[in-house]
Amino acid sequence: QVQVMESGGGLVQPGGSLSLSCAVSGSIFTIVAMGWYRQTPAKERELVATINRGDGVNYADSVKGRLTISVDNAWKTVYLQMSSLKPEDTAVYYCNVRAYTTATMWDDYWGQGTQVTVSS
Repeated sequence: QVQVMESGGGLVQPGGSLSLSCAVSGSIFTIVAMGWYRQTPAKERELVATINRGDGVNYADSVKGRLTISVDNAWKTVYLQMSSLKPEDTAVYYCNVRAYTTATMWDDYWGQGTQVTVSS
């Protein structure tokens, strides 16, 4: 089994900064991509940022220049550094991991989500 655990959400004022992290554990053959998505009650889950072994990083236009995704050397923890936060960044943030559990079998794994609230 694969476990995905986010941490680091909370309340921050507009213009402030916050960091999220996501640790992956379990029976993993290799991880090919990791990313962050977010969802509000009014919107479907949307991509925030992804990082792939082959294609590099990808950001939603709405967060470019303000949010930065990175991974550790072991590709077991993914981070999201958020700055210049806006009220519209308020959402539940979900970590996604695309991992092979054998040489041929892969799946997408999700964390339970962490709330980020940007408000004065």
